[in-house]
Amino acid sequence: MGCAMKRTSAMLLVLLTISALAQESTRMSQTNPNSNTSESRLKVGNTSLYVRVIGNGQPVIVLHGGPDFDHSYFLPDLDRLKDKFRLIYYDQRGRGRSADNVRPKDVTLVSDLDDLDRLRQHFRLDSAVLLGHSWGAVLALEYALRHPTRVSHLILMNPAPVSAADLTAFRKIYLEKIGADMDRQQAIKASAAYQAGDPDAVAARYRIHFKPALARPEDYEKLMATMEAGFKSQGSEGIVKARAVEDRLMLDTWQLPGYDLLPKLRSLRIPTLVIAGDKDFFPLEVATHIADALPAAKLVTTKDCGHFAFLECPGEVRNALLDFFKSPRN
Repeated sequence: MGCAMKRTSAMLLVLLTISALAQESTRMSQTNPNSNTSESRLKVGNTSLYVRVIGNGQPVIVLHGGPDFDHSYFLPDLDRLKDKFRLIYYDQRGRGRSADNVRPKDVTLVSDLDDLDRLRQHFRLDSAVLLGHSWGAVLALEYALRHPTRVSHLILMNPAPVSAADLTAFRKIYLEKIGADMDRQQAIKASAAYQAGDPDAVAARYRIHFKPALARPEDYEKLMATMEAGFKSQGSEGIVKARAVEDRLMLDTWQLPGYDLLPKLRSLRIPTLVIAGDKDFFPLEVATHIADALPAAKLVTTKDCGHFAFLECPGEVRNALLDFFKSPRN
């Protein structure tokens, strides 16, 4: 009798678990008929990637920056393009809502590129349009160099440096722009609260970091409100994990001696749109060097625009994208 009751209880637990998982899967896969938005999870290794899709038209895989951020800082601003493009956002492994069961030491540049390829295959894209912002542009170029036939177009928005020389130049200019606030930022980074991933301490650090990155105070405040909400949602554990992932990815890229993608880019014949802001905290030369190295690249420089072009200059970004895809050579 006791054994039978135990077996029955165990079976009920299994059924309840299966039911809960099915409900979660259904919820995450639902499409909102009013916004044409869907959310889902894509299995990769022992974890899964959070994926959000919105819009109609040309599919575009969106690669967020950081690399310790997630896709949420794009919203709702980049969604303005949903009437022309099917935007495929995802949180890269170990970041945002893609952090479950992830050990930072297992996340590498290769695993990030493999995840991107898995996402491309999942959406049955023989060759994909990649939109990379900031660090996401580095990831897009690393992918394109390995899989040029799997990329139809590149959109590099406010790209981060892809060479050690440009990274050094940026750091010098950054120190000049941030001035005395650098000491305050370093003090926050050294604090116990920041080290533990306290969302308020992290937000305070990025308030300093991004102050010279945007052209207008109202856009800066809007970005920081979005990021502060994101840090609170992510929580201390998620913040610390994402930070450790970033440290690991640096070993595969910017911390490699003589890191330089520019000579390799000359082999890519992929139509590319490079969008730079004349008020970005990255020197304009970063985007110029990338555009000059790519044989099929067009550089568009937005006026009075900083590091977050999709937020600061949405009209100019929209026009640049529409012109890019209307061009006969693309």
